[in-house]
Amino acid sequence: MKRPKLKKASKRMTCHKRYKIQKKVREHHRKLRKEAKKRGHKKPKKDLGVPNSAPFKEALLREAELRKQRLEELKQQQKLDRQKEQEKKRKLDTNSGVESSNVEPVKEEFGQCNTKNKAKSGKQNPKKLYCQELKKVIEASDVVLEVLDGRDPLGCRCPQVEEAVVQGGQKKLVLILNKSDLVPKENLENWLNYLKKELPTVVFKASTNLKGKGNITKVKRKAAPFKSEVCIGKEGLVKLLRGFQETLGKAIQVGVIGFPNVGKSSIINSLKQERICNVGVSMGLTRSMQAVPLDKQITIIDSPSFIVSPLNSPTALALRSPTSIEVLKPIEAASAILSQADTRQVVLKFTVPDFKNSLEFFTSLAQRRGLHQKGGSPNVEIAAKLLWSQWTGGSLGYYCHPPASWTLSPHFNESVVTDMKWGFNLEELEKNNAHSIQAIRGPRLASSILFQSSGLTNGIIEENDLPEELPKQKERKQEVGEDCEDIDNDQESVDEEASKSSDMSPAKEAWEVLHEESQADEQSARCYVLDKMTQEEDDAYDFSTDYV
Repeated sequence: MKRPKLKKASKRMTCHKRYKIQKKVREHHRKLRKEAKKRGHKKPKKDLGVPNSAPFKEALLREAELRKQRLEELKQQQKLDRQKEQEKKRKLDTNSGVESSNVEPVKEEFGQCNTKNKAKSGKQNPKKLYCQELKKVIEASDVVLEVLDGRDPLGCRCPQVEEAVVQGGQKKLVLILNKSDLVPKENLENWLNYLKKELPTVVFKASTNLKGKGNITKVKRKAAPFKSEVCIGKEGLVKLLRGFQETLGKAIQVGVIGFPNVGKSSIINSLKQERICNVGVSMGLTRSMQAVPLDKQITIIDSPSFIVSPLNSPTALALRSPTSIEVLKPIEAASAILSQADTRQVVLKFTVPDFKNSLEFFTSLAQRRGLHQKGGSPNVEIAAKLLWSQWTGGSLGYYCHPPASWTLSPHFNESVVTDMKWGFNLEELEKNNAHSIQAIRGPRLASSILFQSSGLTNGIIEENDLPEELPKQKERKQEVGEDCEDIDNDQESVDEEASKSSDMSPAKEAWEVLHEESQADEQSARCYVLDKMTQEEDDAYDFSTDYV
């Protein structure tokens, strides 16, 4: 049977519809003409060029031509630079993919990576660069502000760094109780009374609603109902620093130090009322020192975070180390935090049923938040990461009780405490702190989670105290470093011009290369596990057995 031909849809329409469309088009064109008539027709200005009667006409034309050539050459050079950077990244990716996959797990926080330091001839790993930057900030500062998280002030103090400040000469150490809006007022007052016996302490709440320049890492999160956008404690801190500057009689430099994610850069942005320093939820965003002038007499210096010693407790490593999720694994890090928290208050806060162990809690949390794996089973690992990110971020309210009896820190003595308080107007500071506590709208004691602090957190400030890397890691990183050298030698001419225009520090470069290397490690380890699984499956089948 012959198939009938499929006819196309006809485009014919009724005359009434066609005339209606034409009328609408005419009205639209008439409206456009009216608007153009009101605005007036502006002809583009013609470039008249240089008149013949002008003196030095040839010289002016020659300069214009040279300027045009320079712009074209600059565009070509930028295009070549982009191409070479892409080739360099491509080569690094291929080299990391070809490497052997049986690499031992990394035991350090950031790992170790040798990169070419353009400012210095030798190769250094990121941790050494962090130590050097921190030492520079301490040496250059007249007053050092140690920023503490108000939820766990004792766990944010580093005895090694405080001892280095004391040994640095006539330097003052001031404690800043930041994130004070996440702590109940009663607990905040108790911590203030405990800490001010030893060092001058300022209650502070950094502003999170600033407009201005700066590279800000934005993460959409549900803000706590008690979280405010107003900076509190700024006037008290500025008066304290200006009073000390007047007593000293010269311009001062103020260094801001602390563990990751305590709010160092946010405090500087709040004092300056502008987004100048890079801030975000993730840890370890500040990788080099940055000087920010507050006024003609006071300059504030931002610094990278302390390096946490691996000898600390698992809870301290999970809270204060930027890469604790990679080093400790998410479930271990989150379990260490959960073990120190009050179980009943955690159940009420996260609205999950009562649990016997951490794995049961993560399963309930994953089911509650809809975190499922392929097949419908709860994703326990993502639930652990969620708890860790909320605990180290700036939205979850929890608190620790100060020690029952006050004792002087072992790295201080009475004369040091007296010297640290000299030059500051402590009476005015006490009034400002009382005013700040009244202005803060903190959470209720019943809605916060009680947390047991692990005490002072040990840090590393000397480069020699850094733990040594594994031999296999050294061999592998030497190969990556040699490849980087070959690529850098090929584009020496381009790098010289780029280094003049760019303000990236060696610590930032080391961090970027380290991040790429960690991703390559994860890929190679994944491939190794898959290969091992396929080998085991192949070996399990016995061809001599009849399975029928």
